[in-house]
Amino acid sequence: MFDWLIVGAGFAGSVLAERLASVRGEKVLVIDRRPHIGGNAYDHLDEAGLLIHRYGPHIFHTNSKQVFDHLSRFTGWRPYEHRVLAEVTKPGTDETVRVPMPINLDTINRLYDLSLDQDEVEGWLAARAEQVPTIRTSEDVVVSKVGRELYEKFFRGYTRKQWALDPSELDKSVTARVPTRTNTDDRYFTDTFQAMPADGYTKMFEKMLSHPNITIRTGVDYAEVRDSIPHKRVIWTGPVDEYFGFRYGKLPYRSLRFEHSILDQAEYQPVGTVNYPAEEVPYTRISEYKHLTGQVHPKTSITAEFPSAEGDPYYPIPRPENQALYKRYEALADAAQDVWFVGRLATYRYYNMDQIVGQALATFTKIDASLPPEAANDDAEALRRAAAGD
Repeated sequence: MFDWLIVGAGFAGSVLAERLASVRGEKVLVIDRRPHIGGNAYDHLDEAGLLIHRYGPHIFHTNSKQVFDHLSRFTGWRPYEHRVLAEVTKPGTDETVRVPMPINLDTINRLYDLSLDQDEVEGWLAARAEQVPTIRTSEDVVVSKVGRELYEKFFRGYTRKQWALDPSELDKSVTARVPTRTNTDDRYFTDTFQAMPADGYTKMFEKMLSHPNITIRTGVDYAEVRDSIPHKRVIWTGPVDEYFGFRYGKLPYRSLRFEHSILDQAEYQPVGTVNYPAEEVPYTRISEYKHLTGQVHPKTSITAEFPSAEGDPYYPIPRPENQALYKRYEALADAAQDVWFVGRLATYRYYNMDQIVGQALATFTKIDASLPPEAANDDAEALRRAAAGD
């Protein structure tokens, strides 16, 4: 008998498994239909011995000291600040240039052959910004900040490829995630803590889940074991509509196809990621992992990302009708007994990794406050004491 059956061995499931096992002394079974732990953050050595991310680049960043300190129990860190270039054409020419993304002062000066300072670029952008009475869509967000030309050059094509929808059809939250800067800060993120797990994400997950109260089974689907493995409660981190048998229909997602390549050269591009906003380019971006990991190797590995309507669910599509459908599933989830729904897929929201960790820690606090520990029996108590070093 397991106290908890946790479905999904990504951040949400693994953080909760460790807390339930080590703090409450409870017996936890973690399952995942994939053949590995770590969820989308899973990394591994490829055929050349280069550390790559199976599901595209995962860059850790957070402003939460609590989240960073918690993960620091299971990994050391390599300081890393992610930088992204966008490959676009100069206005009125066929000349291709790579400029910083998000848009900053250097982006404007290089693209237009200008020498504006910080004060001047604010006026330059303001003169091009369009007046939008009410910001509703992703197009509204961008054109109200930087105007139509930069919107067309950096955002429209990229967004149409990523979502198969025009930015005018998407909620404002999509492009609101990308800032516009008037200084020369070319970091993609500005969070207080920016670093990569020193030995990779998978090693961090292995340490997190290395506890005598935790059993891990990969390559296992919940439907195959839910009736055969005795358990008291469930933590579900998969798609919420799947848990309820798609009762109201499927929630829409966008997926990705990853094309991994090993190149016989030391470096492919000058930064971790290069974006390709042009619609005629089939992929959205190419990432090179050695920038992220700091690995020294005579070869390099890159990944091109191709958005897709089919495949694993990655990105909930933020449109009002989809949110309305999710609300129907949320009502079912709220009414479910002894089941907790945690993570991006279970709550149909796009979360960064640190936000999922924060959500999992908050969920544990609620569980711990509302349920008496299951470690009342002698065996569980003995395991708890052993894990605590008592």
